[in-house]
Amino acid sequence: MTPSERQLRGRLGGFALAAKRDPKTYTASARVAFMDRFLNEVDPERILPPDERERRAVAARRAYFARLAMISARTRSKAKAKRDRLSSGKGRNKKW
Repeated sequence: MTPSERQLRGRLGGFALAAKRDPKTYTASARVAFMDRFLNEVDPERILPPDERERRAVAARRAYFARLAMISARTRSKAKAKRDRLSSGKGRNKKW
């Protein structure tokens, strides 16, 4: 099985599961663990009041996703520049 076939099979399984059960129920523990990561990052000793700890954790989570978006945009930009360079004939190895 090729990687793309494996990916499609996994996607099909995910959709079938979501059609039978509420995704919020079977992903709840993962979402809690993900948020705990940020709670531990901003207040490892649990000194802050709960509402301030939550506010900071939400901000840290937003920063995490903004960083991912920035990396993704940079990667797409580099890939586009490479495609443009190759399609214009620059950067090709010509054997004359």
